[in-house]
Amino acid sequence: MNPIKLGFGCGFLLLLAILAAIAMGSVALPLSSVHAALFGFDDGAEVPIQVLNNNEISEFQVQVIVQQLRLPRVLLAACIGAMLGISGAVMQGLFRNPLADPSLIGVTAGAIAGASLIIVFGSADFFNGWLPSELFAGGAIAGMTLVSLGACAGGSLTVWLVYRLATTSSGTSVSTMLLAGIAITALTGSLSSWLEFTADNTMLRRISIWRMGGLDGANYAGLMLATSCLAIIAMVLPRCARALNLLLLGESEARHLGVDVERLKLVLIVLVALAVGVSVALAGSIAFIGLIVPHIMRMLVGPDHRYLLPLAALGGAILLVIADCLARVVIAPAELPVGIITAVLGAPFFISLLRYRHEYGF
Repeated sequence: MNPIKLGFGCGFLLLLAILAAIAMGSVALPLSSVHAALFGFDDGAEVPIQVLNNNEISEFQVQVIVQQLRLPRVLLAACIGAMLGISGAVMQGLFRNPLADPSLIGVTAGAIAGASLIIVFGSADFFNGWLPSELFAGGAIAGMTLVSLGACAGGSLTVWLVYRLATTSSGTSVSTMLLAGIAITALTGSLSSWLEFTADNTMLRRISIWRMGGLDGANYAGLMLATSCLAIIAMVLPRCARALNLLLLGESEARHLGVDVERLKLVLIVLVALAVGVSVALAGSIAFIGLIVPHIMRMLVGPDHRYLLPLAALGGAILLVIADCLARVVIAPAELPVGIITAVLGAPFFISLLRYRHEYGF
């Protein structure tokens, strides 16, 4: 398939998914009301607006729903989906393994352990005096609460440990990094399990919800943070596309062709850790986005990372926006954790990869 045409098609589909996600929810809105709330009503009078579920709400209520609740949530879903999708494509190229995903280096498990640690021990009295008071009582700094900061710190620490274990004087071994990621993931998983064992019912529920992922805490501050991280990744990773293509031939071949393999590994690991750490900090653990989206795009356009990376970002954004929309409407007015939706969508695809692996070349 032509990657340029596919890119334009994915961009158009992402726009449609965003509009549909803004319109759909426990209160369904017609697209005309969504457009008016985003770009301004014709006059300032608060007249009743007929919505799709036969209820009437005012213009002010429509504006609050669209501008304050749904718009930041949908855009945050798009940013996080894009970061997870492009991170999955990078990890599969770095490890030269089509079953690799961003959690392979332990960042997700470390972030969950860091968040769990804060949930269990992070009372205001425990941290009072050396952390800003805005982080408590539901406040946030730069869009991140204390639990989010704990998740980000835990993910960063695990990635640093994995990288240090895999790096020697002769360089960084990808196979050692893989084994170190598995070991650190098991270690942080045991820490999370111990914290769950010692937690009370309220803490245990918060940890469980965090593990399942969700975008219900989305706000514009968090959206700005996610957008900034995505902008950094979007500026740096395309420059690594040619090197990733050469790395598919093998590390020694890539070195002979002029690629600084060790520097490339460091840059890729740092960017993936940044993307996944921020994603988990803002939305919890969301599975399968980084695994299935690069596979779909690779089957459509091939392994060329010049096209695979941006298409994986677009595909991840589309998938997470749709999954979050489903999470809001399946049992409305209640919500499902978005991680459940992505797992339901991703597990059958993963099983099909295993069943027909000879057709996909692995």
